[in-house]
Amino acid sequence: MSHVFPRSTLAPPPVGVRGEGVYLYDANGRQYLDGSGGAAVSCLGHGDHDVIDAIKAQLDNMAFAHTGFLSSQPAEDLADMLIKHAPDGLDRVYFVSGGSEAIEAALKLARQYFVEIGEPKRTKVIARQQSYHGNTLGALAVGGNKWRQKQFAPLLIDVSHIAPCYAYRGQATGETPEEYGLRVANELEDEIKRLGAENVIAFVAEPVVGATMGAVPAVPGYFKRVREICDTYGVLLILDEVMCGMGRTGTLFACEQDGVSPDLCTIAKGLGAGYQPIGAMLASQKLYDAIQQGSGMFQHGHTYVGHPTACAAALAVVQKLTDGEIAAGVSEKGQMLGGILDYHLGDHPLVGDIRGKGLFIGLEFVKEKSTKEPLDPALKFNVRLKKAAFDAGLICYPMGGTIDGVRGDHVLLAPPFIATDNELEELVEKLRHAIDTVTDGLLI
Repeated sequence: MSHVFPRSTLAPPPVGVRGEGVYLYDANGRQYLDGSGGAAVSCLGHGDHDVIDAIKAQLDNMAFAHTGFLSSQPAEDLADMLIKHAPDGLDRVYFVSGGSEAIEAALKLARQYFVEIGEPKRTKVIARQQSYHGNTLGALAVGGNKWRQKQFAPLLIDVSHIAPCYAYRGQATGETPEEYGLRVANELEDEIKRLGAENVIAFVAEPVVGATMGAVPAVPGYFKRVREICDTYGVLLILDEVMCGMGRTGTLFACEQDGVSPDLCTIAKGLGAGYQPIGAMLASQKLYDAIQQGSGMFQHGHTYVGHPTACAAALAVVQKLTDGEIAAGVSEKGQMLGGILDYHLGDHPLVGDIRGKGLFIGLEFVKEKSTKEPLDPALKFNVRLKKAAFDAGLICYPMGGTIDGVRGDHVLLAPPFIATDNELEELVEKLRHAIDTVTDGLLI
């Protein structure tokens, strides 16, 4: 009998004992292809000896030091490396233990910035429907997924949510992608005006929406217009790259492909590649200067901020992604995976859309391709797909509520960057088998 509190008390998971490359193994000897990198975490796969050796070396020197007293060389070196590759304007890095913490830090710094510069009336945050920014209360409030928020709603701050940039369902007939992007981006300006620009702190968005919508990228020009609107009204732009960043979409920072620089950027998951729990908030020089020239202290902190061993692991990861040029190969591998998916599943009657960037790909399932009618939520297609895939030896990331938190089903794929062509073929074959298994069982 286990005393671990599992994610689901109805179906406790098997015990994992070993990882090697793109595979994980449980205590019964079963092998699973990690087709989603857990939750888009394991970008370097499992058992990377360079990262493991970096962790061991740091443990031999100094496992932990509280940042209230000491910094560490891994933290200094990692911050330097991240800023070297970061979008223009980002200049400081605040290390945390994961994505939700990074979002909380960004929200608090954004608020403190306006207090420091004498604009304390700014208290409102705008985000997007069907976004996901984490499970702590601030991050959950900013997220736009009603199912995740429902039972905690009385505890959440009030956040405005505008429409997502979701071309598969939002782009009108006869509307170009650019026209559609401009239309939905302008909803931000309308909401800022409704709230009063003097009251708005920030707009928060994922460059490529991950968990709640299944790898949905913005159309060309969308984020440039968003950046323009934020600049016009003095609103900070917070880009959440916790899931889509660190090379996942083909560039180290996903927003590079949109040609914009945020005021604050959050990263995690692929930053540590699963070898240590770590995340980070990257802030612009403007925000740092406001704190330094004002109170001199960011009124925030956690015990494990800047953990030396976690930073040593992440430093080894980022070195492999950049100097080792692993991230540079993600676009090509993503094209390979996309081609295999199109070949095996493009004509499948339930697959309405295959989208994404790099090795961050989503498939949306529908009852009818021509009308895009979603499957009946009562079928619990995504739940059944996860089990069928796991039974077939595939770890993937299916979710429901793709459209509005209730309707819609998708699966997210985010395999390790080291996956070979044969392993990508195996991933798709197992996914196709799982989809067919569920389809036959439900007689859809």
